[in-house]
Amino acid sequence: MSLHQLSIGTGMHHQLPGEGERGKADSTMNGQFTGSAPAGARHKPQQGDTRLHGKRLILARTACLVAGILSFGVFVASVPATYEALLSLLCTGPLCKHPTQASVQFVQQLQALGLSVQAYAIYYMMLNIVFVCAYFVVAIVLFWRRSDDWMALFAAFFLMTFAITFSSDTLEATPYWLFQFVIFLGAVSIVVFFYLFPTGRFVPRWTRWLSIAAILYWGLKYFWPPLPFNPYMNLVFSSTGFLVFVGFMVVAQVYRYLHVSNGVQRQQTKWVVFGMSIAVGGYIVFASFFAIFFPSASHSPLAAILLNTVNHLLLLLIPISIAFAILRSRLWDIDIIINRTLVYSSLTAILAVIYFASVIALQSLLSVFTGQLSAGTQTPVVIVASTLGIAALFQPLRRRLQTIIDRRFYRSRYDAARTLAAFSASLRNEVDLNQLREQLLAVVQETMQPAHVSLWLRPPEQSGQRHTRLLPRIDEEESVAP
Repeated sequence: MSLHQLSIGTGMHHQLPGEGERGKADSTMNGQFTGSAPAGARHKPQQGDTRLHGKRLILARTACLVAGILSFGVFVASVPATYEALLSLLCTGPLCKHPTQASVQFVQQLQALGLSVQAYAIYYMMLNIVFVCAYFVVAIVLFWRRSDDWMALFAAFFLMTFAITFSSDTLEATPYWLFQFVIFLGAVSIVVFFYLFPTGRFVPRWTRWLSIAAILYWGLKYFWPPLPFNPYMNLVFSSTGFLVFVGFMVVAQVYRYLHVSNGVQRQQTKWVVFGMSIAVGGYIVFASFFAIFFPSASHSPLAAILLNTVNHLLLLLIPISIAFAILRSRLWDIDIIINRTLVYSSLTAILAVIYFASVIALQSLLSVFTGQLSAGTQTPVVIVASTLGIAALFQPLRRRLQTIIDRRFYRSRYDAARTLAAFSASLRNEVDLNQLREQLLAVVQETMQPAHVSLWLRPPEQSGQRHTRLLPRIDEEESVAP
């Protein structure tokens, strides 16, 4: 009897196509297969093949290159016109055509910050240039590394066109129809990408009809805006349609993750959904924070600079997460990043609530005792006391949140050396194979906390008996000798 193989399945284990069937066949032919498997592992779907060959590959590469050159050309051509449009919008001098009260107030606030109109316009243009170039760099990397995979090519196509679509409100370009065509491609491609990713198939199948509806929806907006049945003529209808398409992007990814995807595809989905969630959710939280706590400054130049910078930086997570999902999903464990994000985002939110609540409570308490403070004033004592309280709570609260999240999402850590030493001490006295098997599986489960454990034992080599000849005893030979 010999221990031949111990197979430990964890969250980072990726089964190759056909590996489950091959392993099952081998165990049936050569030995025993014991252990348990995850509930969803019985009917794993095959991974979609998105490789291209021949004429299709040449056509896909050509389309991606044409889209990239067209998008980048439109963007470069729009930079000078956009800069002039910004200067004209913020013009308040006697030579300006139609200076507004808002622009005059905005320029005055800029000057109070020590910034000129030209400096603000340059900042705005540089922000757009960095944003678009970052998207194009990721698209080029995808094209360079996976140009034979049409899903990677479509991701590059989506990134290059969506970068122009996102910046379309701040860009001025000619010819107008070409600019509209590029932003139409970007708006449609992001929806279709989330209906297809990561296998290249529409899952669920009815999402293909949503893709056709998205083409018609944005086609009416960008090419035939004056038509009476254009959904963008009605604000409520246009907002509802947009939310429907975006909502089903999330529904499609969740359905695919729960019912269709295998281990590798689930890791890819986690990367993309994580990037989108942080980008969109972060911007909503940041903008809401400004609007709630600093309503008077929400339309100031400082707020515009902060919001635009944070928004563009957050949206850079989208191409980065897509690149990791396609290129490095097997090497980088997204679960650890999600774990840290949950811990520190929850910690930040709780500490912010505690800080503002303590400021309000201490301020009210001081006003009751002194009778000289109004509800809207703040004293240094209150601010210092609240800050010290937050500093004292930071580490204990972080450890508590880490424990809660680790207990729910993360594997517990054990003293593997001590457990293995105890198992080694008891191993020499154990002769029952079934007991030994149960103890070994229990030790692996306790020390490593895998998703599943399987133990394969090599059977006794019966073939060796055929080559062994039983010799007669010596006394028997002597009895029959003459």
